[in-house]
Amino acid sequence: IHPALLPAFKGLDTHARALAAGIRIHGCTVHFVTPEMDDGPIIAQAAVPVMVGDNADTLAARVLKAEHRLYPLALGLVAEGKARMEAGRAVLAHFADDAENGTSVVMAPDPLREEADLEQLARITP
Repeated sequence: IHPALLPAFKGLDTHARALAAGIRIHGCTVHFVTPEMDDGPIIAQAAVPVMVGDNADTLAARVLKAEHRLYPLALGLVAEGKARMEAGRAVLAHFADDAENGTSVVMAPDPLREEADLEQLARITP
């Protein structure tokens, strides 16, 4: 698991670098491991907002909560054979049939989603 939305912010100190870059959405990535650091095919990602006044510690705490929810979900996909690495790419079995014609859409699975108050999110988004 990597504490950023890969391919952005590979390596260490991801939260401080994300804040310095001024991004508004940060998160975490579960990926297959390859010889290159943080370069493996992506299995799943979770995003969190970067709030006004965040520092590296507050952002890290928010990302950690997302990691705790995402990691078991991603491992379950791999364990159940629903996600695998093939020819250097991640293949999600559920969506493989639609991939050839470009109609595949991947949404966050229900266990990862919480009800969002879009009006509140709009108020806090710079």
